[in-house]
Amino acid sequence: MGSGTGSSSRAELAAALHRLRSTLARARAELELAEADGDSPPVGRLRADLSEALELLGAVEAAAFAIVPVLVLDDDERLAELTARGLRRMGYEAESAGRIRALRPHEVVVFDLGLSASLDSAQRATLKAARPIVVTGAADPRSRAIAADLGAVDYLIKPVELTDLAAAINRRMADQSG
Repeated sequence: MGSGTGSSSRAELAAALHRLRSTLARARAELELAEADGDSPPVGRLRADLSEALELLGAVEAAAFAIVPVLVLDDDERLAELTARGLRRMGYEAESAGRIRALRPHEVVVFDLGLSASLDSAQRATLKAARPIVVTGAADPRSRAIAADLGAVDYLIKPVELTDLAAAINRRMADQSG
């Protein structure tokens, strides 16, 4: 995994900490105002502030401890979760899903090629920009061409050993920082 000692990591850490402090201060002010006015706290806004704070805390942790965020996308959601769980045991901040979502900064995407037919053009562009690690049970030239069209930086044949996937994630992170 990457090292969090570079000046850009320090700048990212400082920016994330500032945003986290601002978000928590806003939540505190909303609670104090509601208390002073004798009103109920604005639950929806507070929930949104807490969600934002938790997301920012993740960014702080990632910058401070070189935690690598990984999104495992697979048409078999059970396999995606097992893979993410294994990666979490190895120190990655991994989550699983059956469809693509908005990506976090520096997030590594592990993508099952079986999902490629379900992507719309915007999702395809998001995935291509993320330069995913493709995992698939297919080794044919057509599958490799689809992976290349998606901007894949690595192509792994299922079943994939977690150590091989971790090595691919580390290569991807090295390419990202280098």
